[in-house]
Amino acid sequence: MTSPKEAVRVAIAGASSLLGKELGVWLGESNFPASDVRLVDEEFVAGTLTEAAGEPAVIETVTEESFERVRFAFFTGSPEFSKRHAAEARRAGAVVIDLSGGLREDAGARPWIPALDAVLGSPVGGKQVGEAQSLYLVPSAASDAAISISSALAPAGLERLAVTVLQPVSEYGPEAIEELESQVVKLLSFQPVPQVVFDAQVGFNTLSSFGPESGFKLEDTRARISSETKKYLAGRAPVPAVALVQVPVFHSQTFTVYAEFKAAPALEDLASRLVQAGLRVIPAKEESPSNVNAVGERRPVLKQPQRDLSIETGVWIWGAADNLRVPAATAVGIAEKLLVS
Repeated sequence: MTSPKEAVRVAIAGASSLLGKELGVWLGESNFPASDVRLVDEEFVAGTLTEAAGEPAVIETVTEESFERVRFAFFTGSPEFSKRHAAEARRAGAVVIDLSGGLREDAGARPWIPALDAVLGSPVGGKQVGEAQSLYLVPSAASDAAISISSALAPAGLERLAVTVLQPVSEYGPEAIEELESQVVKLLSFQPVPQVVFDAQVGFNTLSSFGPESGFKLEDTRARISSETKKYLAGRAPVPAVALVQVPVFHSQTFTVYAEFKAAPALEDLASRLVQAGLRVIPAKEESPSNVNAVGERRPVLKQPQRDLSIETGVWIWGAADNLRVPAATAVGIAEKLLVS
């Protein structure tokens, strides 16, 4: 058994991304026992000065040697980056923890939200008998919320679940944040707005899709949420229907959930079950979850469940999640669990 305090070397692959930076911050705040945090990324960002685990650090170009003697390799960049370099990390003996969504179709991948183990247990990966598990998947914050809520409510007679996610631009990187900021300023000055990232007006607007020239597709993000929830739940709880809306905010996701049960449930019981699943349920007298007050929260935050006004067995739940902190905390939680296993 490995001591939880034994220092280990880790790598953040895709370190220049918003998620990579958040993971570097959380490694320090969580007191994870990292003796060395190696930051690697594409060549064009090599040499960038940043920090990891509270210490100054320089991003290096990713090479085959980048993962030598690395215990955990966290992939936080683009899905394409993860697909190109994860195999190198695994061949070097590192355990890969993917936050990018790029490796979710790998047959040997095991999705895991440790906070849910007491309620649902973690799904088994597709590794061969006798082969060590070396690839773990971290669901996105939106997927985490959908998976956790369905898992918590299933024993209460949950029949169907629908989740509508209100997406921030930070899901698409610093360039997306800059474009929203620029659009807002230009719109207030009655000037033409830049649309390089989204090929659409995001500022003061809500969208169901981006423009045809955008390098991103909202439908791809929706597909990831649906795929991750279905794979994790694996028939153990109802798979939610998912809708995704792009909104003009910078950080954190908000979401609204409609749950329908076989019989009208006790709301206090539902709240208790949600807490048992590792979710934070705000007392009725406190401020409702929002993009602002969810920042820094390690798990999704929910408002008290409320009954539907027309359907006796229907319940609505409003929530928010820090779209960077939630997956970063889950990834480090996976590594901590593996250290003591």
